[in-house]
Amino acid sequence: MDALRVSFDTIATRRPSGTGERRDSQTPTWPQGSCHAIKETPMKSIIVRISILAAAILGFAAIPATADEAAELQVVRDTVASLFDGIEEDDIFPSNVDGWYTIRKGAIVAYISGDGRYLLQGDLIDLEQQVNLSEQDRNKARVKMMTKVPDDQVILFTPQEVRHSISVFTDIDCTFCRRLHSQMQEYLDEGIEIRYFLYPRNGPASPSWAKAEQVWCADNRNEALTLAKLDKDFETHECDSSIVSAHYAMGQDVGLRGTPAIVLEDGTLFSGYMPPKQLAEAIASTLGD
Repeated sequence: MDALRVSFDTIATRRPSGTGERRDSQTPTWPQGSCHAIKETPMKSIIVRISILAAAILGFAAIPATADEAAELQVVRDTVASLFDGIEEDDIFPSNVDGWYTIRKGAIVAYISGDGRYLLQGDLIDLEQQVNLSEQDRNKARVKMMTKVPDDQVILFTPQEVRHSISVFTDIDCTFCRRLHSQMQEYLDEGIEIRYFLYPRNGPASPSWAKAEQVWCADNRNEALTLAKLDKDFETHECDSSIVSAHYAMGQDVGLRGTPAIVLEDGTLFSGYMPPKQLAEAIASTLGD
């Protein structure tokens, strides 16, 4: 069993069995207006997703109902714990399909059968309601993650009157991140508060990572971030810069596909740069303002 024990994140990066290749061997499709260095799976077409879902639903229908649902859930949790590292009991809960359970770690979502034998990855879509249930789960996970981070652990730009507060994962050297930051006053004028998370997309030991640490260790982080994005010098000093690692790990858990990545108050993820007016309209449309 130990030989099978791997992280859930590792499983999430693999193609379904039988393809003979990993996802990261494919050429990624990136959101327009984003900088990228991490590798990501191209989005499957909706037809393929629905076909997979339909096949899965047919399989679900053949699974008999379990009398003791609590006992079944515990069996599933024990099975998952024996196979995957880092999965807590609260990460596993009943899904919208009888006989199957949801596994959610960060924004990574999968489904496991009640007997603990089958693991399904892909979006679960309610065709009657035209709702992506998996994305709803991801949004809930993002809200949970974002609300746990206090303001003193981000770089905060706040307007006089806050209409909406968004989280933005930014790379100092990303062209589109710099474009977004150059319009900061316009976002503030729209009543949009920006909570910056530092996400050097090339990872540790990269020049962007070093700059992010220097920004965090500056006495005036807001000013330092602005100067860094303009390739200008700023005053900094030695400090505990482990927050950059924490932000980087959170960005991966959020499921970003490039920078800038924008997370709304309800957990909705926008990948890529959006001009101030367009972002304000998108927020209003998404949140129903």
